[in-house]
Amino acid sequence: MAMRRITRRWLFNSFGVILLILIAFEVVFSFGIRSYYYSSVRQTMNARADYVESLLKKYSQDASADYRSEVRGAVENFSDKNRMELMALDSKGGVVITSSGFEMTEALYMPDFDEAMELGTGYYQGTINGENVMAVTRLSQIPDDEFFAIRFVVSLTEVDQQIVALIILITLIGVAIIFFVVMSSSYFINSIVVPLGEVGQTAGKIARGNFDVRLEKKNDDEIGDLCDVINHMAGELSATEKLKNDFISSVSHELRTPLTAIKGWAETLSACGPGDGETLEKGMGVIIKETERLSSMVEELLDFSRMQSGRLQLTMDKLDLLAELGDAVLMFTERARRESVDILYEEPEDFIPVIGDKNRLRQVFINILDNALKYSHVQGTITVKALRREDRAVITIADTGDGIRPEDLPQIKTKFYKGNTTRRGSGIGLAVAEEICTMHGGKLDIDSVYGEGTTVTIEIPVATKKLEETMLKKNLPEGAPAGKEEQIHE
Repeated sequence: MAMRRITRRWLFNSFGVILLILIAFEVVFSFGIRSYYYSSVRQTMNARADYVESLLKKYSQDASADYRSEVRGAVENFSDKNRMELMALDSKGGVVITSSGFEMTEALYMPDFDEAMELGTGYYQGTINGENVMAVTRLSQIPDDEFFAIRFVVSLTEVDQQIVALIILITLIGVAIIFFVVMSSSYFINSIVVPLGEVGQTAGKIARGNFDVRLEKKNDDEIGDLCDVINHMAGELSATEKLKNDFISSVSHELRTPLTAIKGWAETLSACGPGDGETLEKGMGVIIKETERLSSMVEELLDFSRMQSGRLQLTMDKLDLLAELGDAVLMFTERARRESVDILYEEPEDFIPVIGDKNRLRQVFINILDNALKYSHVQGTITVKALRREDRAVITIADTGDGIRPEDLPQIKTKFYKGNTTRRGSGIGLAVAEEICTMHGGKLDIDSVYGEGTTVTIEIPVATKKLEETMLKKNLPEGAPAGKEEQIHE
């Protein structure tokens, strides 16, 4: 189908234009060559007429010569009688004598004689007795009723044959050009259409879910670049599909574990007696813990959904970044103690003001600290540092845990990606954390040495008056009056 469409477009566009140009050229050439040949014949006849006219004038001036006898001799002995015929005409247009020697018993059709009677010279080009001829009649300058005019007649048959031969030659050249254009263009079209057909078939297979197909790059041109793009797209889709499947499997496992624990303890509590306070307390503690874990996972999934759809909103306000960091560290202190991991954090005395959403920034710190604890070993250490570097607040959270493999590090912030599938988590926490940092005008970087540990660096712009005015605008609902911004700023 694509081949037919492209070929048809080429026929109507490129080939059609070339064909029209060749046809126009042949028509112009045909008229031009015919005009050229006929003009040449006419010039030759005029030259012979000038010559004969000069002879007649010479004869008239020679007193010793018989003028009429000389004229008859000149006509009968005309040197070009093999190419054209010379006639001597009387004042009424009758043929007195011809160079061929034939006597004319019937009046001839001579419109050129009538024209000569008016203008002195007459021309005619047309058909006489079924033959294409050209005639020139010129009135004699010598007053003589018997030899009143001379007329030259030439057949155009051979001239027409030469013209037809040239037209046929030009036509053959045009056909050869068209043939060459068709052959070369067909090769060119096939060199485009066939690869495009393969690209279309491969793209169709990819659309149906077959991400393993690849295109062979045969030429280093635009088609080759398109093949590279399609192959890259297939690879990216394959990786995304794998990440999605791993994500679904991971989330299913993550959801099943707390649900199983909640269900198991619910059944246990429903079976135990009212006097078993220890079992009741332990069971309720597990249920509450696992419920919080489920709630955290669901909130993380909701945040990711909002991020993907562009609906992740921030409530911007001026705040102390160190206060939110300190609260997050405090939340993990008891858990770290239970897991025999030390958290080292010396909170600076000065505060670092930023313009941000305190809940979202705390979410970033919690996510990073949770990952640090998750991948730390017993007796490991998590070091938290915060400082102000010019107009940026810089926070580093470093652990001495497993670290990240070099091949996993470039993709660790990619959605659904989990470098270590044996650890719990959905694989989207870092993607959400990076998006939150970006929305605050900051960034999140990860450095890691496999087997030694990982360092996460978070940078957030420090609050300035200009930044405060800019960031607080994000809190304004669409269509809010300008005064609203001033109220918030105050």
